[in-house]
Amino acid sequence: MKRAFYFLAVTCGMFISPQVFAQQPADSLLTSATLQECIRYAIAHQPVIRQSLLDEAITDRTVKSKLADWYPQINLDYNIQHYMELPTSIFGGNPTKVGVANTSTAQFGLNQNIFTRDLLLATNTAKEVRKQSRQTTTRNQIDLVADVSKAYYDVLLTAEQINVLNEDITRLERSLKDANNQYASGVVDKIDAKRATISLNNAKAQQKSARELLTAKQAYLKQLMGYPANSGDVPLVQDSSSLAAQVTGEDTLLVADYKNRIEYQLLETQQSLQQANVKYNKWSYLPTVSAFVNYAFAYQSADFGKLYSNDYPNSLLGLKLSLPIFQGGKRVHNIRMAEMQLQRTQWDFAALRSQINSQYAQAMATYKSNYNDYLTLKENVQMAKDVYDMLQLQYKEGIKTYLDVLISETDLRTAQLNFYNSMYQVLSSRIDLQKALGTLTANY
Repeated sequence: MKRAFYFLAVTCGMFISPQVFAQQPADSLLTSATLQECIRYAIAHQPVIRQSLLDEAITDRTVKSKLADWYPQINLDYNIQHYMELPTSIFGGNPTKVGVANTSTAQFGLNQNIFTRDLLLATNTAKEVRKQSRQTTTRNQIDLVADVSKAYYDVLLTAEQINVLNEDITRLERSLKDANNQYASGVVDKIDAKRATISLNNAKAQQKSARELLTAKQAYLKQLMGYPANSGDVPLVQDSSSLAAQVTGEDTLLVADYKNRIEYQLLETQQSLQQANVKYNKWSYLPTVSAFVNYAFAYQSADFGKLYSNDYPNSLLGLKLSLPIFQGGKRVHNIRMAEMQLQRTQWDFAALRSQINSQYAQAMATYKSNYNDYLTLKENVQMAKDVYDMLQLQYKEGIKTYLDVLISETDLRTAQLNFYNSMYQVLSSRIDLQKALGTLTANY
């Protein structure tokens, strides 16, 4: 028996099922989509997750297939043959034809494995192999949760930016109307109306770009969720106020713990399998033992029509022991190779710990920076609004010029757009921080 079990254990997380297994079941579409509902839908429908679940099922069946060799193995061998010319044997120097022209046998064989290192490895690693397969699915689910969350925030906040542009266009259309009225009254010249028209056209162009971008972001979210491509947009129900409530500075107090990371847990499982592989190679000095029972029905006749008239059965039982005595040092080399692979795992742990520390430091720094920007831009929005409202009143009273109003209006729009962009950045970096900490889970 090949060491298929061990190699399955090392590589079970790397299975890539054919795309034919990614067929999406027919499901009702979402009528309202919170982030949690989108994540649950994605976990249930995303092809990568469906493939991972199939890989789990394949791994479980492979384990059961290997363990089935502990049960008695029963076989049947049947043959029927006709000698066109009987074989010849020499008896006392004289050639003599022996046997009969027609023979048939049916042999039942039962073999019971008593000790074999392949089955011992299969038994000892069955739990770890299944565990590694489940951990691979969990890792894929965590990655999916992070990607769907970011895409969800991106779509929602892009929609909020479009709302900002819609409000800006409404203000500009009102300003343009006021400018035209004042021009018609002879209060101002046509420059104010032209400036208002330029700003309005720019805002409409920006709005159109944002809407096209929103369509692309919706398509990306649907792809991540495994949502039907020919359906309408995913009906998001959250708003910016609910997202703003999620932006806090509490996450900055957390500390990274390696064991929370699914990558670390996978490496621990791999280490256990490597340890089992070392034992497997050391067991190569032990014999393979099995018991067998054979019973055969034998039929012989010179007349083919009467072949099955007489039965000459035979049976036997026995014990088989196989022990390789010398293999040119092959077993020693295999043991040393397995031990070095186990030692290499220790360096994998060291590299992963260093990587986790780096990811955590970078994620924390990015989150703190984005959170600080968010607080600053949030304050800027209110100040820009106050300035715009004040200049709008002063312009109507003839104290300020129309140019001042347009500049303040542009500043307000920019502040609002930057604010929503900063909200996405802080929420996105919060996901990265949770992933680095190992606190992001797939339990939704």
